[in-house]
Amino acid sequence: MNNLPEFRDIQLPDGVSFFPIAYGWWVLLLASIFLFISVKFFINFWKSRKKYYSLKKLEAISTDNPIQAAMDISELLRRISLVKYRSSCALSGQEWIDFLNQHTSAPLSQKNAEFLSFAPFMSSSDKTYTPQDAEELKTFCKNWIGGNL
Repeated sequence: MNNLPEFRDIQLPDGVSFFPIAYGWWVLLLASIFLFISVKFFINFWKSRKKYYSLKKLEAISTDNPIQAAMDISELLRRISLVKYRSSCALSGQEWIDFLNQHTSAPLSQKNAEFLSFAPFMSSSDKTYTPQDAEELKTFCKNWIGGNL
């Protein structure tokens, strides 16, 4: 009655390995990648939407009346700068022109800088500036929007 030789020694199971990981971890990994890509897409969409809106507003500005066009361009530039640079709300005159020139690769010419600064104070019947000057301001504004939004 010696049953001892029939018993086997206790064998421990193999240790738990890290791979392959459980399905829940794969789902969590894919969900976090999807969330990251979605956030990046949303941020990019939001930025391009502001830029698209600004460029459409710029295209809608008519240069038939150069004084009104300069005032509308100045308003558009101020609205954009308030979104991106909060400290620009108090700038006026030469400080405003310097601010615009600091944030672009192609600064305003002296004539267009004066035109942008003094347009709100000019009569709409003033013939000092031509529609070509307003077109140059629109080109500057388009470049400024492209570099800042």
